[in-house]
Amino acid sequence: MLLIQIVFVMLSAKLLGAVFNRLGQPQVVGEMIAGFVLGPVVLGQLFPAFHQQLFDSNAITQLKVLSELGILLFMFVIGAEFRFPLKQSKTGFKAIVIGAFSIVIPFSLGAAIAPWLFEHFATPETSRLGFVLFIGTVFSVTAFPVLARILKERGMLGTQVGAIALLAAAMSDVVAWMLIAAVAMVNGHDSNWMALVVRGACLVLLVVFSFLVLKPLLSRWLAAEGKFAQPMVLVALLAGVMIYGSLTHALQVHAVFGAFLFGLCVPREQRLLDMIIERLEHVSLIILMPCFFALAGLSTTSSAFTGLGVWVLLVILLVAITAKVAGSALGARLVGCTWSTSLTIGALMNTRGLMELVVLKIGLDMGIIASELFTALVVMTIVTTLMTGPLMNLHKKKVIPMGTLSIPRVSPPHGFVTPTDNNGMER
Repeated sequence: MLLIQIVFVMLSAKLLGAVFNRLGQPQVVGEMIAGFVLGPVVLGQLFPAFHQQLFDSNAITQLKVLSELGILLFMFVIGAEFRFPLKQSKTGFKAIVIGAFSIVIPFSLGAAIAPWLFEHFATPETSRLGFVLFIGTVFSVTAFPVLARILKERGMLGTQVGAIALLAAAMSDVVAWMLIAAVAMVNGHDSNWMALVVRGACLVLLVVFSFLVLKPLLSRWLAAEGKFAQPMVLVALLAGVMIYGSLTHALQVHAVFGAFLFGLCVPREQRLLDMIIERLEHVSLIILMPCFFALAGLSTTSSAFTGLGVWVLLVILLVAITAKVAGSALGARLVGCTWSTSLTIGALMNTRGLMELVVLKIGLDMGIIASELFTALVVMTIVTTLMTGPLMNLHKKKVIPMGTLSIPRVSPPHGFVTPTDNNGMER
């Protein structure tokens, strides 16, 4: 039965991904929507008996294992591919200012409505401080990989607007993971500050060890010519992902933070990255990540669209869109961009995509949010990501290429950017 479930989930994700790709949307948006469709809100309402038989309790347990493995590998690849060069000081300064405004303003507005949401949707064991921090983080996320795909498809990677938005989104992602780590440590320990300080110190020591000790050791070990192709390299990388995930989990920080941190320690060597893409990324994307989307969809509930839930959804959409677009545009104006360019950057930074879905699933797993609020935030994630293309179409003013500006290499996972191999196959 497990094999049938995997095939059904995988085909559903790829089918809807292809449909949305033909409609001008990133493929990942269709795959995210496929997970939502497979949940109780759509498939469960239309075919309840089939849905119950396909996704019984044993199936959900099996999907959870595959989902957790997929998200760990995904976050490892994100960390391994991450590039944040600031070779052009002027562009780097603009990106930092815009990135800061795109985080601070949405975080502040999200934290402002969090007490209202806490009164209606918090679980009994949820920490008030952890809940407020989490909601603020949710509103401040920008999906770096999906944004890279959108910029590539619109020919904007070689423009100043594209480079600034990409660098600002990269900064947003790093800050978001730092905030999630803080949320995980704070949640449930509002009064136990000693335990919080100890775990925070251990996490800081792990980060310091990673960059000062582990990263140089990995670089020296992998420096030998041709060593990237050896099976032992793949074994060591997989072991590192699992060990780091276990360490951060033991510190009561989600395992994905450890996988991302280990990925940041991998040497920035193109041959190594190609090996990771070839041997890890494809299996993760084709099989494991659709399981993650399906599991997220199974965690939604139709009760989020009744009574107060409808108003909550409208408020969430209004705050999320206004805060992100206005915050990013304001930052762009402060660094000298025109209103047209500022609004374009704001529309781009409103993209949330898969990174937001990962953050939401972490909050659900930690018990910070319940299924009703999770469902509303998933809908917000899908809507804001779908909006990016149409908003960009309203702003068709041409932008000037940057010429000599160094653009970061962007090859995020999950098909966001699709370079081809020597056989012309999409990667």
